[in-house]
Amino acid sequence: MKKLIAKDLLSIGAVFFRPDEPFTWASGIKSPVYCDNRLTLTDVKVRGDVENALAENVKKYYPQCEVLMGTSTAGIAHAAITGHILGMPMGYVRGSNKDHGRQNRIEGKLLPGQKVVVVEDLISTGGSVIDVVRALREAGAEVLGVVSIFTYGMKKGLERLAEENVKNISLTDFDTIAAVAAEEGYIKHEDIERLIAFRDNPSDESWIGGAK
Repeated sequence: MKKLIAKDLLSIGAVFFRPDEPFTWASGIKSPVYCDNRLTLTDVKVRGDVENALAENVKKYYPQCEVLMGTSTAGIAHAAITGHILGMPMGYVRGSNKDHGRQNRIEGKLLPGQKVVVVEDLISTGGSVIDVVRALREAGAEVLGVVSIFTYGMKKGLERLAEENVKNISLTDFDTIAAVAAEEGYIKHEDIERLIAFRDNPSDESWIGGAK
């Protein structure tokens, strides 16, 4: 499944590698990879692969799940489609409380004690998804864990998830996509080492230009 999803994401440019002309993140960090998993929604085949795989992971790893909660905004559609496949209720968690109406942060019906799985599209440093988990726990939910499409496997993200006791199951990961990208000719095989160097220490730019 990891290789299938990796091929899917690469084929539609949802994960795009450019090690020789790195992108600049909002934080200022130079990155050899660009991720936009929202593109999976506009490709029917890839969307089917992704949503069915998310549903399978929920059934396999979180069989007690009662409600799916998407992250705002990227996880909402995936939670809705996966919930439809599983015949399961869903909702989503806003980045902050609304400033009008009932001032909800959690949208959709959620009862105290319900077992919840969070649906996320991408995990890098883990800050956003942990914020969602905390909001759900504060509302009385039992968060079983997270399902996501792609994870970088960055040290900071792994440590944060472990500290918060949050389990994450991703459809594919950085190492798999880098390997498949080399196999499929999107990047050179010798670029893999540079990509892994970035993943292991994003603030160290020595990988740029091929430096080892």
